[in-house]
Amino acid sequence: MATTVEVLAAAFRDAGTPFIVGHPGGESVELMEAARQRQMRFLLMKQEVAGAMLAATWGDLTGSPGICLSTRGPGAANMVNGVAHAFLDRSPLIAITDTYSRPTFETGLRQRINQQAIYEPVVKWSTVVDAKTVRQQVRRAMRTATATPPGPVHFEFPQSETTREAGELIAEPPLLPNTITPGPDRADLKPALDMLGRAKRPILIVGMGVYWCNASKEFVKFAERLGAPVLTTTKCKGVIPEDHPLRAGCIIGGLIERKLVQESDLIVTVGLDAVELQPKPWPYTLPVLALSSVPSIDALVPSDPEIIGDLKALLAGLAQWAPEGTNWGEKSAKTFRIEVRDALNTPATGLSPQRTMEVARAILPRDTIATCDAGASRLLVVQKWESYGPREFLTSNGLASMGYAVPGALAARMAHPDRPVVAFTGDGGFLMTVAELQTAQIENLPIIVIVFDDREIGLIRVKQEIKGIPRNGVALGGVDWEKLAQSFGADGVTVETEQAFSNALSAALKTKKTTVIGVRIDASGYVAQFNALREL
Repeated sequence: MATTVEVLAAAFRDAGTPFIVGHPGGESVELMEAARQRQMRFLLMKQEVAGAMLAATWGDLTGSPGICLSTRGPGAANMVNGVAHAFLDRSPLIAITDTYSRPTFETGLRQRINQQAIYEPVVKWSTVVDAKTVRQQVRRAMRTATATPPGPVHFEFPQSETTREAGELIAEPPLLPNTITPGPDRADLKPALDMLGRAKRPILIVGMGVYWCNASKEFVKFAERLGAPVLTTTKCKGVIPEDHPLRAGCIIGGLIERKLVQESDLIVTVGLDAVELQPKPWPYTLPVLALSSVPSIDALVPSDPEIIGDLKALLAGLAQWAPEGTNWGEKSAKTFRIEVRDALNTPATGLSPQRTMEVARAILPRDTIATCDAGASRLLVVQKWESYGPREFLTSNGLASMGYAVPGALAARMAHPDRPVVAFTGDGGFLMTVAELQTAQIENLPIIVIVFDDREIGLIRVKQEIKGIPRNGVALGGVDWEKLAQSFGADGVTVETEQAFSNALSAALKTKKTTVIGVRIDASGYVAQFNALREL
């Protein structure tokens, strides 16, 4: 008969996740061994939060829940930020925290905290693993984590349950549901078709829901049918190839996109999740047609009607039956791209972050997967980097957490071992996860890390300057990126010119080793760029 850990390890493997990641505790070793016996890897991370972010990103890329674990007490408390990322960025994840068996829990106070209470606000479901019910628990967890919208589930795993004999189910359900979603007929889509028929200048705003339904191809066909310009959320860069003539850019909640939106006569949101938007009231009075796989409960976007269904089928039907548009989109999208480009082209002494991005995009192959950290440089990366396929741009947007780029890149390398992977990060964000360079080396997961080195926490300095507050408490000081990288067994170089950066990036592609490129940038244009693109 199988034990609890054997049931869990087999379920994780069968669901499509061939590894567990995290920083283990004494109660974890039996699960790790059960995974090893099933040819599953264990990735030892130096920080639990980085492990959760890696696992969450695996879930984004594959649809299979990532698996992360921590020890009780300090490990569980430290992993919360990574789980919160999965919650707000809608990533399927199973987070496991060790805990004392019940007699020990009731006896002592050391390392005893209410871990379920800590995780409850940032997970879709939390449960204490019990050997008698583990088969049912793991099935519920898989379905909960992957159900739209995806998100994290928390397993509290007592030491007493790890090697107990697992209970049997009289009739064992499949690990994951086999669902069939019939498409709508034309009559079902009449409200949407009528609105689209009246519109002369529709605009599309697309969000993560398109990914949940694997509907990227259908979305592009729908956009082409309408001839409408496309604004994507940050998480959806690449859902339409970013060299497509209808691609306008990213919606960031700033003033610059309002001119484009207000030129339209109908806003069509597709798979838009309010967590992707800036926390401010909806700024438009235009009619809104919403297409989504789940009803909106936030009451932020004033859509009427809101059509709910599988987006793959909805978009396929609309691409077939919607009236062909006036093709106003190509010209308006191009105009918007030029306006964004001009707003970002601020003068600089030395190498600017915007020029760094242009050089990186010119050198790195078309199929490169990019990750991006939070911070001042993120605005430039989002606007300047072009992605040409779904899930080729990865970032923490719902939580907007620093420290994402490196673990996200490691997950991308695991999911796509034959494609280039680059992590864009500020010096502050990189220093939060610098120890994972060793993980990259030990696990043979080569990535390229481009560090925007402005020697400060740039976003806070920008806000201080805009508010007339003296620069204070944001200095980081210089770092020798070459020596830092070499201490972890990686390659490293510091560059200050465009040519040096170009040479370093080209060399990194050839070596196929983890490489850190510290780019000493002139960040003096950040304030002007923020003022031009975004309300603060």
